[in-house]
Amino acid sequence: MKITRFTLAADTATLTLDFIERNDREQQYQLSFEYLRVFSPVKSAPAKGKQAQGTDPSQASGWEIPLIAHKKQVLLLKIEAVGKHGYRFIFDDQHQAIYSEAYLLGLCRQQQVLWPEYLNAMKSNKLTREANISITQL
Repeated sequence: MKITRFTLAADTATLTLDFIERNDREQQYQLSFEYLRVFSPVKSAPAKGKQAQGTDPSQASGWEIPLIAHKKQVLLLKIEAVGKHGYRFIFDDQHQAIYSEAYLLGLCRQQQVLWPEYLNAMKSNKLTREANISITQL
């Protein structure tokens, strides 16, 4: 599959990804900025000895669920193409990482598994998704 379009929606804090398959069938996914930030290839490396960092998370078992708190209001500011490597996502908390097409597709396909695991891990570790301070846009 190949990404054909990104659509950033700041009002809903979501990114819509349009993919096209080999048979020209289109597939669309919508991911929250928070989900993309939490499961950044930099921060969601799998357990040691399982998979290489930044690879396709489509096999969710073996992946360590990141305990990254306070990202509920994070914004995805910009996406830059980085040649054949993928796309650099730049967030408003100064984090940036390169997401390959395979990694993004894996996040899309595994959202139903990874997101609830993340929420459960946050709850069991008594961590919050809420921002440390109140943020108001003027």
